[in-house]
Amino acid sequence: MTEGPTKIDPRIRRTRQMLFHAFQSLLSEKAFDLITVQDITERSTLNRATFYDHFTDKFALLEAMMGERFAALIEARTSGNKSTCERALRHLILAACDFLAEVSSGCQRHQRQFEPMVESQVKNVMREYLLIGLRTHGAKSPELKATMISWAIAGAAMQWSREKKTSPEKLVNAVLPTVQTALAEK
Repeated sequence: MTEGPTKIDPRIRRTRQMLFHAFQSLLSEKAFDLITVQDITERSTLNRATFYDHFTDKFALLEAMMGERFAALIEARTSGNKSTCERALRHLILAACDFLAEVSSGCQRHQRQFEPMVESQVKNVMREYLLIGLRTHGAKSPELKATMISWAIAGAAMQWSREKKTSPEKLVNAVLPTVQTALAEK
């Protein structure tokens, strides 16, 4: 479970990064609702056609930005780790905690507005990583298992991020047995 989803062409990645950076900069200055595509393209020095080649609107940009950030956190936690499935799962759960803590600290005023999108991205990105591992190990019903496990981890991590009554490591220890049971089932 250490290889990430499909790699993006460097030119596309560079353009997307320019848009992400401009958007992030604007988000630190004003509310999401007040940001326009024109604002984003002016800040990124790209034209509107280029924006629309990559994203349908600012919501799609935000969704992609969150997905790529979460994938980067997973990559950072799992890179260079030739480890067991249990260790990879630990890193995946901790990456979800890292990401949700980062998101909740960065947008307190609008957190409720973006929570469904954040949760969706956490589930989708985790599912892709889990699918790679499950397929590599020849698991039966990998799509179903990846969906169930990503939803279980995302749900637990979302609840943890709201309450923060325990450490991320304690959350891992609580969630991991359930996840391992789901993986072990034939």
